[in-house]
Amino acid sequence: MAENSPGRLWAMRLAYCGLMLAIMFAHLMPLHIAPRGFAGPDLLVTFTFAWALRRPDYVPAMLIALMLLLADLLLQRPPGLWAVLVLMGAEWLKGKGRHLRENTFAAEWLTFAATLLAITALYRVILSLLIVSPGTFFLSVMQYGLSVLAYPLVAGISYLVFGVRRSTPGEYDHTGRTL
Repeated sequence: MAENSPGRLWAMRLAYCGLMLAIMFAHLMPLHIAPRGFAGPDLLVTFTFAWALRRPDYVPAMLIALMLLLADLLLQRPPGLWAVLVLMGAEWLKGKGRHLRENTFAAEWLTFAATLLAITALYRVILSLLIVSPGTFFLSVMQYGLSVLAYPLVAGISYLVFGVRRSTPGEYDHTGRTL
């Protein structure tokens, strides 16, 4: 029951904020002076989706929106577009989390990959419709592929370092609602 206490809930929400800020800080570090020819995994989205699938109460919608809007502003993306798409994807995954907790990790991974593919494609389509350069297609595909490949590692780090595990059937939060 101590795992579902309000103190633990707020500590995990603060841990999520700290993790997102650390990832953004790492993105902003001037480690390369020339443009890179590859795109790494989108760890902001990968951690957000992993936590939304496993423990939706740790990542409320407002917190996701604020962190990803801040990332949009700091990383010089169109403000709000990627944030709202990730928020929509995370909220959809929260609804699927109950059904996925009874399945295997492969089903969770496939659901993550499909959701990320949908929002990535929608992001590129919307940017094209708005006549904004979405970047090269190859880099988007590379980032998508590496994000999908990084998901097991992110899920493992979330579990081992932060203790974010799937809720069990019949588990309740501190208010008595089922998780």
